[in-house]
Amino acid sequence: MKIVAVRAYLKKMALKKPYTIAYNTFSDVSLAFLEIELANGMIGYGSGSPAEEVVGETTQQTVANLNSSFVANFVGRDIQHFQQIIFESNIQFPHLPGTLAAIDIALHDAFGKYLGVSIASFYGQKMNALPTSMTIGIKGLDETLEEAKEYAAMGFKVFKVKTGMDVHEDIERIKALYTSFSKDYTIRVDANQGYDLDQLKLFLKATANYPLELIEQPLPVGKEQDLMQLSAAERKCLTADEALKDPQAALQFAAGEHAFGIYNIKLMKCGGLIGAKDIATIAQHAGIDLFWGCNDESIISITAALHMAYACPNTKYIDLDGSFDLMEDLVTGGFEVKDGCMVINNAAGFGFTKI
Repeated sequence: MKIVAVRAYLKKMALKKPYTIAYNTFSDVSLAFLEIELANGMIGYGSGSPAEEVVGETTQQTVANLNSSFVANFVGRDIQHFQQIIFESNIQFPHLPGTLAAIDIALHDAFGKYLGVSIASFYGQKMNALPTSMTIGIKGLDETLEEAKEYAAMGFKVFKVKTGMDVHEDIERIKALYTSFSKDYTIRVDANQGYDLDQLKLFLKATANYPLELIEQPLPVGKEQDLMQLSAAERKCLTADEALKDPQAALQFAAGEHAFGIYNIKLMKCGGLIGAKDIATIAQHAGIDLFWGCNDESIISITAALHMAYACPNTKYIDLDGSFDLMEDLVTGGFEVKDGCMVINNAAGFGFTKI
């Protein structure tokens, strides 16, 4: 089945409420979209939302790349060769994961629709549902507790708390959350590179009696060797995030003693499902668990991440709440949330519908 048209465009979307992490505050997000139309009228949708401060690519660059002659020349190609097109795109756009993710996702969606199967089914679905964490940005103690109560009322039982600006305040927020919520609730921490080693040691010691599920990227990128001063048990719950951009980094961190016991895979860091699968396979053979994360993203790319997450046997955690933050979106469907768990449907491709 031939590709007959490609269309790319940028949309700025407001967030329902601003949030703060260790190095920035966000109130809206610009998303890149790609449509790949087949001769039978089916359309595959992709989206890119790279974090410039992490991968060095802006969404404006993403859209410019998607409007290039290289992508325009997808027209006339056969969708059955979608993996070859993704391979060629990686050569054309090296180190531009937002661009690659949009292409990869749109091609997968179009191929799945053409084949009449879901992408999770195509790769072999290993699980049906996992609870997603809901992210609480850096804010005061009372605001933190209030937001957690809102999420709890919606049926979510896993909170991911952003930290990294003031370790003492971070400790008090964690203690307050554990005091206010029963053991039925799970707390994860994302420091976004905000600590040095001494601050991390202080945080770990002060929260030792509170069973934190995991801690994402506590030290700045490049300081991973410092983590080897921690015990193996402490490193087991540490999660590589900003330092884990591609399969090469996954291979590096998998060698020898592990600085991280968990890998955070984001399609917007590794360039889509193919790159994600490569990282997941390395982690599987190294005995490393998978944690699937996101930026502020469309349902399009969130659903794509869910499909690949559920096709990997070492997936243990998901944090795919990025589309919940948007005031609007391009599509609807793709997944449902049941008792705080994300469940994909069995429709062809990624199963979402354009609004």
